Amino acid sequence: MLSRVALLSRRAPAARTLSDKVVAAMRLDHGAGGLTLDEADAGDAPLPLFKHWFKKAVRHPEIAEANAMSLATVDPETLQPSCRVVLLKGYDDAGFTWFTNYTSRKASELENENAKAALTFWWPALERSVRVEGAVEKVAADETAAYFTSRPRASQIGAWVSRQSSSVTVEALVEREKALDARFGDDIPVPDFWGGYRLAPRRVEFWQGRASRLHDRVLFSRGDDGAWTHERQAL
Repeated sequence: MLSRVALLSRRAPAARTLSDKVVAAMRLDHGAGGLTLDEADAGDAPLPLFKHWFKKAVRHPEIAEANAMSLATVDPETLQPSCRVVLLKGYDDAGFTWFTNYTSRKASELENENAKAALTFWWPALERSVRVEGAVEKVAADETAAYFTSRPRASQIGAWVSRQSSSVTVEALVEREKALDARFGDDIPVPDFWGGYRLAPRRVEFWQGRASRLHDRVLFSRGDDGAWTHERQAL
């Protein structure tokens, strides 16, 4: 027979800690900036609106890296999702581009014929977020080379040094950096294990914070014919 203490411990739920209460009480009402988003003013395609929002984020003094975006991928075998922050390095009608090590976890999760991913931009100072979903493919070698050449020499060396997502020590990284710095001159070649990806958007959602959680949320969807439609979404 269970003791009285054991019975009580089974019946009573665990007490919430102070951190739980603090987190639950964290709340910020949006709308202080007076910004709004009406679906009638969103345009016919998402790129012009993204360009407008992105430029505004770049110019905002409180936003350090407007091109920071969360990249979500899925392991095709285990279906385990993973997410990390990367930097946008280009966008146009073809899609959103970033560069990475092709031996990384994110790259391995994009190495299949039907690779898909999702991006999220979050600009809290503007109370704005943009979500993008679509298919992903590698960019052409000449495009990777053009971007790699534009990077500072230290960043070029860094691309060679880092065997992304593998176990390493600080000492090993330092030694590898020194060796590669001594090996290369000013003309550093593009590593064959490094390059770009481009996400071609099928869904782009713009979110503008408003008071009382009645936020503006406009979703653009791309049909099989390439045409865009958009609609307001409920929160």
